[in-house]
Amino acid sequence: NDLCDKYHYNRYYIMKLFKKELNISIIDYINIVKIYNSLQSIKNNYSFLSCALTNGYFSLEYYSEMFKKVLGVNPSTYKKIIFNPKIIDDKTIDNLTIKLSDIKRIINKCNIYKNNLKPDKMPTKALSIFN
Repeated sequence: NDLCDKYHYNRYYIMKLFKKELNISIIDYINIVKIYNSLQSIKNNYSFLSCALTNGYFSLEYYSEMFKKVLGVNPSTYKKIIFNPKIIDDKTIDNLTIKLSDIKRIINKCNIYKNNLKPDKMPTKALSIFN
């Protein structure tokens, strides 16, 4: 809705354009960013409910579901990997490393795209006859 207001386009057009340009749906991108942002809170040993609420999830179950969808492991397994990686098998850690690498790539790609957009307001040049 914020993008619709800013650029004065229909929300479905923006969703379609986002998917076309970045090869990921805007909903998936938002969930990826939310989950990625919650990782630091988990590293700081916050509760999963606190991580969920801080990042815009109002249900711990939905947060856990999205976490598993994005990273391939549930939040408690991720926490175990962070604090005691020796109890988790190497395959799980390797898969998580690949997922995290993919997430960083997606976020960087979107940031590069965003930074290369035209400015909202084009600069204007005064005509010399008005000087």
